[in-house]
Amino acid sequence: MVSEYPVGVVVGLEAEARIARNFGVPIEVGGGRAEGAAAASSRLVARGVSGLISFGLAGGLDPALIPGAMLVPATVLFEADRWDADAAMLQRLGGPTPGTLYGGGEVVASAQAKAALHARTGAVAVDLESAAVARTARQHGLPFAVLRAVCDGAARDLPRAALVALDGAGRIGMWRVILAALSRPGQLPDLIRLGGDAARARHALVTRARAIGRL
Repeated sequence: MVSEYPVGVVVGLEAEARIARNFGVPIEVGGGRAEGAAAASSRLVARGVSGLISFGLAGGLDPALIPGAMLVPATVLFEADRWDADAAMLQRLGGPTPGTLYGGGEVVASAQAKAALHARTGAVAVDLESAAVARTARQHGLPFAVLRAVCDGAARDLPRAALVALDGAGRIGMWRVILAALSRPGQLPDLIRLGGDAARARHALVTRARAIGRL
């Protein structure tokens, strides 16, 4: 990806930004929302980047994908829209992986909802940001690609406490998680299991980022 300007990376979380710094390119945090990812993408375009990468965690839709599975999808879907990633960027990120990614507009929190989305779209995983990144790239005539790791598998229900964790700046508010968990202590086992899934996903991202090196 040699260019007068580097590519730019859009992440949802501050924790993902810390991992992406290994690439040595501009990074913008979207806060884990489609609107935030669109704004982050636009900020990178204004900085003169030569392409966009959506980087971070994803939810599994295909039951065969376990936490930590790496995703470099050749295609991103959202409703009736479809965007094809840049072939050269896919190779630089480790090569394309099977299946498409659905850039959902909202969190797909339950195993039942994940199964329904998988059946309807055929996508193997879902996130909240990649469609917004792909749309911005197309609007500006830039290449894009996605590098994600599966966090919650297809059979995992996300506990309510996890859904309130993130703020608009991409930071995890531990007090929000604690208060939500205390209000419904039955969530604790699911939170612990999700924490283990997230740790495996982050480790996979760190390993791949180190293998890729500077972009």
